[in-house]
This record gives sequence, C-alpha cells and structure tokens, in this order.
Amino acid sequence: MKRYHWHRRHFSWFSRAHHLRGLLFHAMGQHRKAINDLSMGLSVDGANVECLYLRASCYHALGQYKEAVKDYDAALDLELDSMDKFVLQCLAFYQKEIALYTASKFNGEFCWFDIDGDIDPLFKEYWCKRLHPKNVCEKVYRQPPLRESLRKGKLRKQELVLTKQKGALIQAADFIGKKIQYDCPGFLPNRRQHRMAGFAAIEIAQKVSKAWRALQTEWKYSNKNNSNSKSGRRARRRERINMPSQNRGGAGCSTSSTSETSPSHGIVDDRSSSCSISWQDIYSIAVRWRQISEPCDSVVWVNKLSEEFNSGFGSHTPMILGQAKVVRYFPNCERTLNIAKTVIKEKSHVYSKTDHIIRLSKDGKLDEVTHANSISDLYNAIGEDFWSSTWCNSAAFEGKQLEGTRITLVKTGEHGFDFAIRTPCTPARWEDYDAEMAMAWEALCNAYCGENYGSTDFDALANVRDAILRMTYYWYNFMPLSRGSAVVGFAVMLGLFLAANMEFTGSIPQGLQVDWEAILSLDPNSFVDSVKSWLYPSLKVTTSWKDYHDVASTFATTGSVVAALSSFDD
Repeated sequence: MKRYHWHRRHFSWFSRAHHLRGLLFHAMGQHRKAINDLSMGLSVDGANVECLYLRASCYHALGQYKEAVKDYDAALDLELDSMDKFVLQCLAFYQKEIALYTASKFNGEFCWFDIDGDIDPLFKEYWCKRLHPKNVCEKVYRQPPLRESLRKGKLRKQELVLTKQKGALIQAADFIGKKIQYDCPGFLPNRRQHRMAGFAAIEIAQKVSKAWRALQTEWKYSNKNNSNSKSGRRARRRERINMPSQNRGGAGCSTSSTSETSPSHGIVDDRSSSCSISWQDIYSIAVRWRQISEPCDSVVWVNKLSEEFNSGFGSHTPMILGQAKVVRYFPNCERTLNIAKTVIKEKSHVYSKTDHIIRLSKDGKLDEVTHANSISDLYNAIGEDFWSSTWCNSAAFEGKQLEGTRITLVKTGEHGFDFAIRTPCTPARWEDYDAEMAMAWEALCNAYCGENYGSTDFDALANVRDAILRMTYYWYNFMPLSRGSAVVGFAVMLGLFLAANMEFTGSIPQGLQVDWEAILSLDPNSFVDSVKSWLYPSLKVTTSWKDYHDVASTFATTGSVVAALSSFDD
C-alpha cells in the first residue's frame, strides 16, 4: 500500500510539472507546444483537471473544436476534491459553450463573430464571475452541438494558404503588435497576442482612414455650401450603426433578449457608410480580435452584462494580497499609496466597506494620513477597511470631474492587507464616460480633418497626437471591459496613430505600464505630458501602411482569422 501511494504521488508531481510548463507555453502564445506538454501530463494522470481544461482551451484557440469539446466534456465528468478544481470545471462548461458558438461562426464573416451581441447577458455574467452554471443551464438556450455545425457546413477546416498579401499582412501585424509588450516583471512576450494587436491596429487604421476620408469630403462640400461651419459641424454628428444579427434565437442567446441587433457596437464593414463610425465602433474592432485570440479569457463589454452591470461591475487588480506582493502590479504600489493620500486629503473623507462615509477632518486623522509611509500606516490612520475614489478632470465638460478608480485597503489576517484598485462600472458612470469618449473622438476628428488632413508634417500633427492620447487616457480610466482593457487601449492607440500617418517604432520604457500611468493621473494633460516624453520621439511619419491589403477582406472569415493567429512554427 505504501508503495502504491508513493507511485501515485510521484505521478501527480510529473503531471503537475508538465502542466506548469504547458501553462508557460500557453502564456507565451505557443499553444501547440503547450498541448504536447499537457498531453504528456495526461498520459501520466488522465484525471488531471488542470491539464484537461488548459489543453481544451489550447485546442479551442487553434480552431480544433472537436478535440476541445472532448477535453471540456472530460473535465466536466470528473469528480473533484477541491474548490479550486471545481472552479476550473465551471469554466470548462462556459468555455465549451463559447467553443460551440465559435464553431457555428467558423465559416461566416468575422464581422458577425459577436460574443457581446449574441451570447446571453446572464451567461456572460456567470462566466466572468466563475459561478456555478446551474442557473445558466435552466434559463439560457444552449449552443448548437458540434455535429450540427458540421452538418450545416459551418465548420470546415481552414488551412492558412499563405498568399503574398496574407504574408505581408502577417509580417506587418507581428512587427506592429510587438509594440504592446510591457518590459515589466510578470509580462511574458506572447506572440499570439502580439499578432492579434497588430491585426487590430492595422484594421482600425484602415477603417478610421476611410471614415476620415469620407468626413473630409463632406467637410469640403459643407464649407462650400455653408459658411457657418459651426452649425455644419454640429450636423455632422453620426448615429451608431446597427446591423441585424445572423444569430438570434440560438447559439447561447435567450429568445427573450432585448438586444436584437448585432454586432453589438455597430462594427463598420464595407456594407456601411464609412463615415458613420463612433468611438465604440473603433474599440470594438480590437475587442473582437482580443476575444478570438485567447478564448479562455472572458473579455466582454461590461454594459452587456445583466445584473452585474446594474449593481456595478468591479474589476479587481491587487498590488498586495495578504503578505504577498503581486509580481505584475506591486511596482505601482508606492505611487498608488501617494495618490490615495492626495485624494483623501483633498476630499477629507473615505468610504467604509459598506459604502458609508468616514469623515477625517477631526482628531488629527488627516495629519496621520499625510505622514503615512506605508500601507500599514495608512490603514492605522483610517482605522478600518476603506476605499477612496480618484477622479478624472473632464476635457469635454468644463469643471466636471469623472469618477476614476477606487483604491481599496482591506486588512486580511493579523499582518496582511489587500491593497488594490477597483473600477466600478455603473450605468451612471458609463453614461459619463460614453459622453466623454464621444467628445474625445470628435475632438480627434476635428484635429485631423480639415487643414491637417493627410499631412506628413510631424509638427502639423501635434494636436492630433495629443487628441489620441487624451482619448486613450479616458479609455484606460473608463475600463469598460471585464478584462483586456489595457491591451485593447494600446492597440487602438497604435491604429489611430497609423491612420494619422504616424507609426510607433520604439518600445514602452522598462518598468512602465501605460494603463497604470493613466489610472494614476488625475488630469488628461498630466498623462499626455508623461507619455509623450518617450512616445513622441519614437513616432515616425509614414504612409507605408496604406500599401497593406485590407485586413477585413484578406481574413474575411472567423476560420481564416483563427488560422492566421495560429500559424506559428512552434
């Protein structure tokens, strides 16, 4: 008996080792290598739910849905002995549904791949929260089985036939996408995510350039026929595009859903008027690329969730957990502490964990906050768990302050703390940022269209550069996605620079995280001044990107996109 337990324990260690290396390959975008390691782990321990779930997600990402569904089902059939493993089993349920949804869209146009518009809000909410799927099973229509997609011809294997145009686009996407990489501890270079960001940036540049060209033509016509340019500009505001969904009544959506249009944010395609493009249209392009590139990440627009959005979705990014320093985000700890002190002294109050005001103007509390040199000192000054919200000065509405991010400090155990930032996306906050983003997008259009349109004079494009950074600042503080807001924000920024004939040829400075730079800036101008010091010297005026073949038509189907993102020689 002892010998049996010794062997079983060692089998578990071998399986665990293969899982960890598979996890590393997965995090670097090398999914085929990950599958090899995970398969080795499963050959030793076939009931390892970590290996099963991760291998399923790798097959899923590569478009091998039959293998993915088989592994998801195997994970769901296991009897588990811990809560951590049970969470993976719950995720396997949700991921299987997303795999089946993607399979049903595989041979359709990529612009119709629309998780936000097609998938039921309740499903997405439970997926993001990692909750038990029992409630979802009872209330949400399930995805069509794989055999149905196969029978209807929706799932035909698509190999990447590398034409000259596709090869040039992939090479450009890899070069551009590498610019998203943070040179910080914990941020592994992920080739798949680099390529995704590059494709997104190029497609955004192409769509935005087309919109600006149409807008410029309209402005010229308007100026000829209407000397009152101010009223003419007001008339040029555009409505969002709504295109009918191809997927109502099935594929994981409830027939009682109130969302009857898709794609959910009006993705612009060649069938639409190219100048009718909103800020959400632009960011939705990058969101869709982010969703397809790594399916085991629950990337969705927060306002497309159900009860979660109404009560306030709180993304949680910890810097300290207990006594552990979170590798990725701890470097921001000292600066966040200083911002927290600034905000607390300005407001003279904080909020308790039950959202009641804790006033600090008496008993020397504010002096204690001022002299706090550590997380522990700050907690002792307040005397209980609390949060305080930063602000963002509005550029669109004079004197207005938008709610930024919530800095939270919670005591855990005798010596530990949970020090984190949280972003509360409530309907009221969404409305404020929606208006701010709309004005930032309009300001950018105004800066580029007109006298500066098509310019290759770097100095003449100064206002355009600043307008792009201001829009990026509000996006980062908005944080409107359940996850992925950071990479989406930077990919869109790269695309907007390209559309304005500027390419970022440098790299993000070591130790700097651009999203945190925005989150910890209380004013857009301070963010612009900080970022432009390293960004602008690395911008090169160029129009060479205009020679690239159109991304949307070159990789037209969801299957061709999956193939392009997966064409690495691991």
